[in-house]
Amino acid sequence: MSGEVREQVAAAARRLAEAGLLVGTAGNVSVRDGDQVAVTATGVVLGGCTPDDVTVVSLGGEVLEGGLRPTSELDLHLGLYAADPALAAVVHTHAPYSTAIACVLDELPVLHYQQLALGGAVRVAPYATFGSAELAAHVRDALAGRQAALMANHGSVAVGASLAAAVEHALLLEWLATLHHRASALGTPRVLTDAEQHDVITAAISRGYGSTQPVVDQPETPAGEPTC
Repeated sequence: MSGEVREQVAAAARRLAEAGLLVGTAGNVSVRDGDQVAVTATGVVLGGCTPDDVTVVSLGGEVLEGGLRPTSELDLHLGLYAADPALAAVVHTHAPYSTAIACVLDELPVLHYQQLALGGAVRVAPYATFGSAELAAHVRDALAGRQAALMANHGSVAVGASLAAAVEHALLLEWLATLHHRASALGTPRVLTDAEQHDVITAAISRGYGSTQPVVDQPETPAGEPTC
């Protein structure tokens, strides 16, 4: 695997740490490149992660590159890749608001239309000991049809078709958890109905929401004619 891929994983870890989603050694990041996975090593202070702190393993978990043991949540990452061949990256954090929500709710309801980028209401996977096969199975189930899931009394997982997408999904999930916390402090949050969510999806598709678009050339106004 190229050193560039390991640097991308390290850079993603540093960005998430700077945003407050990764604290100390808590959390992990991985990206799949073919039949290999680059993943942060166990015990690494993620805010200072370097390519040397990223270990490359096979899809079966065999260490191929790097001198450090991979994260204790390796089975979680590898299980998600095995379940979805289109998946390219996994981000697991102990982000404060996401983790708080995971200690209280069974799912994060849709208060804001941007949550639909994650697939809708975010499920909370039942609690299981970290690093266990049971936890990996719970998270796989919670991620069905979603780009993110919460882990009861533990943290969050975000995935994506690219490392950049997985990072953005993790950041969005934390923003949504923060929004729910603040809205709940003011009163009972107003949840978007299924019909309202459907209308958002229809509008987003028709308008190309979330992607840059060129300005459509306007027909020239003949000289001497009013412009309005």
